[in-house]
Amino acid sequence: MGKEITIEIKRFIEVRKDLNFTQPEFAKLLGISNTTADIERGRTKLSGKVVTELLKQFKINPLWLFGDSDQQYLSAKENSVIPKFVTVDAEDRENMVLVNAKAAAGYPQNIQDASWYKQLPAFDLPIPEFRNATYRGFQVEGDSMLPNLYPGEWVLAKATESLDDVSANKMYVVVLYDAVLVKKIEKVPNSNSVSLISLNETYPPYQVANDQIQELWQVNSKISFGLDTTTEKGLLKELQESMEELKKRIK
Repeated sequence: MGKEITIEIKRFIEVRKDLNFTQPEFAKLLGISNTTADIERGRTKLSGKVVTELLKQFKINPLWLFGDSDQQYLSAKENSVIPKFVTVDAEDRENMVLVNAKAAAGYPQNIQDASWYKQLPAFDLPIPEFRNATYRGFQVEGDSMLPNLYPGEWVLAKATESLDDVSANKMYVVVLYDAVLVKKIEKVPNSNSVSLISLNETYPPYQVANDQIQELWQVNSKISFGLDTTTEKGLLKELQESMEELKKRIK
């Protein structure tokens, strides 16, 4: 028997039928062996590579695919800041990739590289509010967001669908083509650019063009770890404990 058909599988089937492709034809386009039948029966997970191909070839919004948006197609004209790659684990469980300060240096260049994401630690989330494909963890580097965020702390951030959704009261992880930054954002009137603002007043605001932003993640919460969390294993253990504590508070 196949597994229960999830929303992303239902929407995958919907896309194939809307585009009038047979299962073998669609498989060939997406780089899948032979046919999409196993995916459509729930036997095979919908991989990040397939979701990325749907985005690249047909402008299918990954957030729509996973039930987190009502907008199915992304306009070629608009500047898309949604995730360029979707990560799920082998069992298709909810997970969150953690991008540490060292990895962040290579993130803009590897934003659609499936093999690059595999080297990053991924965390299974025990809380329904954190859906797969829409959250990512980033480590804070530098002191530009003091006193709210300290160097080495982590932020858990939710994918933002559009620059139109930006709130002046929120903090964001801004993925440019050459850097990953944590900033507040203000739209510049009558302009195709935004102002990136640091909380630490020794850093002046500066403007970037909208089309220089690859991805945008709204900071949802932060986690501070003990000074002895130096290994990946230690980080994941402490993150697990922090999430369990958060789960209790939500309940």
